[in-house]
Amino acid sequence: MGSRVTPILAESLKNRPFDPELTPGARNAVRTCLRIQPEEKVTIITDHACGEIAASIVKEVEAVRAPFHVFVLEDLAPRPLTALPAEILEDMETSQVSIFAVQVQANELRSRMQMTEVVNRRRIRHAHMVNINRQIMLEGMRADFLKVDRISAKVLDLVSVAKQIRAKSAAGSDLVADLEPSYRWLKTSGLISPDKWGNLPGGEVFTTPGEVNGTFVIDGVVGDYLCAKFGDLKETPLTIRVKANRLTEVHSDNKELEQDFWAYTHTDENSDRVGEFAIGTNIEVKDVIGHILQDEKFPGIHIAFGNPYGEHTGAEWYSSTHIDVVGRRFDIWVDGNHIMREGKFLIEA
Repeated sequence: MGSRVTPILAESLKNRPFDPELTPGARNAVRTCLRIQPEEKVTIITDHACGEIAASIVKEVEAVRAPFHVFVLEDLAPRPLTALPAEILEDMETSQVSIFAVQVQANELRSRMQMTEVVNRRRIRHAHMVNINRQIMLEGMRADFLKVDRISAKVLDLVSVAKQIRAKSAAGSDLVADLEPSYRWLKTSGLISPDKWGNLPGGEVFTTPGEVNGTFVIDGVVGDYLCAKFGDLKETPLTIRVKANRLTEVHSDNKELEQDFWAYTHTDENSDRVGEFAIGTNIEVKDVIGHILQDEKFPGIHIAFGNPYGEHTGAEWYSSTHIDVVGRRFDIWVDGNHIMREGKFLIEA
């Protein structure tokens, strides 16, 4: 099977030189994280903004001699997408691996959910590289993912049998998560399997919590398209309060952030519900950079309001939205066992 490249970015993806500094991260994605084999078909989805990064990934897929098709979103449909183009969905039905390297726009979550429905149903090894940029390719994507996987596995062993996790931060977070034993924990360490598609760069373990209560001072970032709008919140944090798993209060000196976050988390009946409770495990990530794709892997706690990824965790409710929130310098206790102090793991990889 030959490769087919959509016309507008054909030259930049296949022939145009790209910065060789992107190569280590691209090689990590193709060879270590996805372990693409020559007999496997790959669907690569990108856009104009991520063209150079996509070119570096295409080069590595070519190097392992795997057949692939590339789709450039703007060639197929106007942005923001109201739905994922049918050509892409059709191609994914015959692929074993898919890569999504795109700068997302507001209100495109539905199109991504259409994509992950195919991924989940067909058990495709899928790399989700939402808002990937040069900095992330040079930092988080250069991680030793075998090491990240080892520490992720140790964290998973601890939390998967735990009843309660407590997290406090220097900024004032004080959060307690009571865990639901019937909900599964998942490890997305960067080594992607058919069991669960993963964000790249990887490095987290997560579940749907039973019930979360307390205060979270978001001095890192908020997710989805609000991340690009507001960036690093270190100087203007957003303080939220959660009671019985629902968002009850939002406060920030940045009133636009406060209003936008409240509106996002009140899109549907479960948009204000904690759907994800997670521990970042990418020990190669040294600080928040203002990009959720990498920042949610920063060692510490992050939670998300909305869709609980119930097909993986076992949660039986749904939301059309999902927004992560990230803080800095956490202490974490798992059933009273102190596993992190000021953002540093107290367990060895």
